[in-house]
Amino acid sequence: MNRLLKATAARVLSRTPLGLWPVTVRHGIAAGARWTLFPYSSYWRGTHEPELQSVLLNLGQGNIRGWTCWDLGAHFGLYSIGLARRVGPEGQVAAFEPNPLSHARLARHHRANAVPWLKIYKAAVSDQAGSAELYTYGDIGATSTHLPYDGETRTADVGAINVRTLRLDDLVKSGELRAPQFVKIDVEGHGHHALAGMRTSLAAARPILIAGFHSQSELDGMMALISPLNYAARKIGAVGNASEVTVGGDYLFTPRC
Repeated sequence: MNRLLKATAARVLSRTPLGLWPVTVRHGIAAGARWTLFPYSSYWRGTHEPELQSVLLNLGQGNIRGWTCWDLGAHFGLYSIGLARRVGPEGQVAAFEPNPLSHARLARHHRANAVPWLKIYKAAVSDQAGSAELYTYGDIGATSTHLPYDGETRTADVGAINVRTLRLDDLVKSGELRAPQFVKIDVEGHGHHALAGMRTSLAAARPILIAGFHSQSELDGMMALISPLNYAARKIGAVGNASEVTVGGDYLFTPRC
């Protein structure tokens, strides 16, 4: 009950000016970055997804200066900001977030941290450039808003807004983005479409990947693209090898030599 009351209070406070009160990230990938108080105080306290943050901190044996990183499904930008601070001005980070409320907070954190080599996009990454519906189920502030799952149809109670979609290969081809050394993919069931839109960059650069799988079709589609490229897989936070990839959890994919 105490946890529920705290969550409710944080949600209410996040809708007031107090939610935008400036704080500093205490620990983790974005330690030292400027942040906002509510919601999701675990972001600035450094307790959000500790196993995943540990993996990020150890990318490149702890040194990713000059890297190019893509954050697909950036939310408020915790990982985008943290990666940008670590790659430095020689590097490049691109953050993609289609939800307008989440993107607005991402943009605020971007401004507060003075990392112009971080590019933010109010868009979803997909296999087609254009537009799509983002399903909100009546709560645009939820972390589970998503482009339709394969076979999902919108009913009257779903609620949806129109968002822009981009293909990452198009951005690389135009010179807007560099090919990545690292990509994080957490896009609520749309990962296989996002990966299909960057298949050329994936094959050419073979970046390190972190991916979360939310449906079997997402998993099957992504593995069909990843498997031929000789990657080793490991479930983040699992004990032992844990190389079998299943729905649920986050996985680290590392290219073999």
